[in-house]
Amino acid sequence: MPVRSILLAALLFAAVPVAAQQPIEAQMSADEFRAAGLHKLSADELASLNAWLGRTIDAETGKAAESARRQVEDENRGFFSFGSSEPVVGRIVGEFRGFARGREYTLDNGQVWRQVDAASLVGARRDGPEVKISPSLVGNAWYMAIEGYNTRAKVERIK
Repeated sequence: MPVRSILLAALLFAAVPVAAQQPIEAQMSADEFRAAGLHKLSADELASLNAWLGRTIDAETGKAAESARRQVEDENRGFFSFGSSEPVVGRIVGEFRGFARGREYTLDNGQVWRQVDAASLVGARRDGPEVKISPSLVGNAWYMAIEGYNTRAKVERIK
């Protein structure tokens, strides 16, 4: 789904500047234009209004695009090499029963991670421990650490 999110965001923000380029009189019906009192403006005043609207729409579009970019990056952390490289911090839903290859860990933010290495933490039992999942310095590996334990496990995000 990350690719779908990216494409949707790109399409939405690519279409906004096209609409912003039209003068206000082209975006409103004649009745709306008259009801707003804009027909009383001189040509210079109308041009100034259109210039201000264009700058405002460009600025707000830029803010919205940046916000959407950050949201898409945050939502897609851990998938492939896309998304933010900030660590994921949260809590495991339910009981943590140690590390084991193939085990899945659901976080309180809805993300699901699967252990892909042979790291083990036998006998560990904690209810809803805090976890920190950090990216490796090189490549696209992510490592999960459980609060209170020194062992880390290599994990991949599956949801």
